Amino acid sequence: MKLQKWLPCLLLLLLTSSALGAYVGVNIGSDIYDLPSAAYVVAILKAHQIGHVRLYNANAHMLEALSNTGIEVIVGVPNEQLLRIGRSPSVAADWINKNVVSYLPSTNITAIAVGSQVLTTIPKIAPVLVPAMNYLHHALVAANLNFRVKISAPQSMDIIPRPFPPSTAAFNSSWNSTIYPLLQFLRNTNSSYMLNAYPYYGYTKGDGIFPIEYALFRSLPSVKQIVDPNTLFHYNSMFDAMVDATYYSIAAFNFDNIPVMITETGWPSFGGADEPDATAENAESYNTNLIRRVLNGSGPPSQPKIAINTYIYELLNEDKRDGPISLKNFGVFYSNGSTVYPLSFSDSGQSTGNSSAVFCVAKDGADTDKLQAGLNWACGQGQANCAAIQAGRPCYLPNNLKSHASYAYNDYYQKMHNAGGTCDFDGTAMVTAEDPSYGSCVYAGSSNTSSGAGRSSSSTETIAPVGSFGASSNLQVTTLQYLISAISVFFALMSL
Repeated sequence: MKLQKWLPCLLLLLLTSSALGAYVGVNIGSDIYDLPSAAYVVAILKAHQIGHVRLYNANAHMLEALSNTGIEVIVGVPNEQLLRIGRSPSVAADWINKNVVSYLPSTNITAIAVGSQVLTTIPKIAPVLVPAMNYLHHALVAANLNFRVKISAPQSMDIIPRPFPPSTAAFNSSWNSTIYPLLQFLRNTNSSYMLNAYPYYGYTKGDGIFPIEYALFRSLPSVKQIVDPNTLFHYNSMFDAMVDATYYSIAAFNFDNIPVMITETGWPSFGGADEPDATAENAESYNTNLIRRVLNGSGPPSQPKIAINTYIYELLNEDKRDGPISLKNFGVFYSNGSTVYPLSFSDSGQSTGNSSAVFCVAKDGADTDKLQAGLNWACGQGQANCAAIQAGRPCYLPNNLKSHASYAYNDYYQKMHNAGGTCDFDGTAMVTAEDPSYGSCVYAGSSNTSSGAGRSSSSTETIAPVGSFGASSNLQVTTLQYLISAISVFFALMSL
């Protein structure tokens, strides 16, 4: 068996993948008016050590941008594609070949989420859900990927009509004909049950039955402890109770050893007049406590040894979403990359508040005229501090347009992106998580504090429009054409 294609990426995964222990990932939606580039999104993920993502479809740009990052990816089969896949093994095989096989192994696809809350959103196509899962699985088997890529189908808590107390919870019996074969499929393929669980809705629709502290993972006084009267299990959070209600519902069908994965959970940071609990303070509290809870590696009271791997809804605010205002404001970041509130996605303390971990640099091969215009704009109207790229200063060398533009672009971006400034510059710029500082040339936002060269004071003046530049200054920078040689290191062919 030839391993030339696989070995470099397998090595990368060994170095970067967090395969052991509980984890918290994010959902990435795209209902955004000013949708950022896939490279921009991946830079945010890398800068904040987010190692797991769920996509709602198999977006080619995102899958390509995620290649060689080691980030584990769940790709989604949209609801509108289910009918064709669930009726045709050949359509399912085509989908797998196009959206999974063609990206592996460089893009670390580990699971497929088939549909989204099908039973509660489009119940009329429920009969094809499990057939679609089976056809997709058969295609994975044919490609010898069934052990690497798992298949499941995210469901809402709404299919459990009475989730409390958890010990008496059961799935809505009207869905038995779908849920039983679904659970059978998950057990037979060693896959997880994907659950979308929102204590925000459990609390706001509960008419005061439960205290908000219970929804936000905050400690409760002894007189308010939530206890299952049948098991005497104490529930410190609504989140744990929802997960346990799902385990008990699965057990009611006499299935066990099916772990529950949370594919969506979150709290909105802003809402309408009739949504008083949708606040940034509550959103920060919920997601901070959620991450702390998940990363301790324990399960709910009935399954204490099974970690609750979880995906936060969501990375970016989606301002095109229909429905209440709160639905547009579940994101941890705004679409321009600035943070809605600070949040650490791991126990390392790397917080979203440290936005300086993302840099803005000139693209390789960018048009020289556009680069010059962008550099002129940044150092002029954009008010970037360009002193460090003048002759004799720390960032003057290498004396070429791309290097000088990168410095100016980044200085502008670090000052202005929280106020809406973009990293575009007529398509000549891109964001990166790699610190471009070198020697005594320190880029704004760098953690390298050994030199103050190039650091600039903050400003709240002009924000650069995307794709529009002025020529308010005529900064003279020598344009040199230079080539960057890329050396590809290939592993030797091996035979098994």
